[in-house]
Amino acid sequence: MTAVTLNLKPIIELTDDQFYQLCRSNPEVKFERNARGEVIVMSPTGGETGYWNSELNADFVIWNRQTRLGVCFDSSTCFKLPNGSNRSPDVAWITIERWHELTAEEKAKFPPIAPDFVLELMSPNDSLRDTQAKMQEYMENKVRLGWLINPKTRRVEIYRPGQTPEVLESPTALSGEDVLPGLVLNLQFIWE
Repeated sequence: MTAVTLNLKPIIELTDDQFYQLCRSNPEVKFERNARGEVIVMSPTGGETGYWNSELNADFVIWNRQTRLGVCFDSSTCFKLPNGSNRSPDVAWITIERWHELTAEEKAKFPPIAPDFVLELMSPNDSLRDTQAKMQEYMENKVRLGWLINPKTRRVEIYRPGQTPEVLESPTALSGEDVLPGLVLNLQFIWE
């Protein structure tokens, strides 16, 4: 199953609070919302993608616990981006200083902040074009570094603000550069 996009504007234009309530009232469904206000119903991942997501997130959490530089988030966290969209990257990270600028209420709901780093791991049924567009949206909303990992093609696209994405073929590891200092993410388990 692929994601389904619903245009509810002919009936209702959901406020941020209504979208939040929609998500809270349907916890078994994963929703995103694009900048046009369309609701995107995401399909659940399969076992292999879920395993990879879990392993990747663990590496970020371990690195972050050691450095104490920020806050890590998994794919169940929805962020309210500056352009009005609500997105849930597979892995996200925000510097501790930026996180502490948010109020307790903003942290409890869908944080109104663009992460400093995002990672999207493509599932077999994900559209490459749509996922690349989402990565571009992250960059336009001031995300500082993004990785799009495509296990099917064994490619990684690295997104940086104001630059053309860098494409790597079957990289064994990725560097967190100056955004995630000291992080080296091993990718060999995905390519096996």
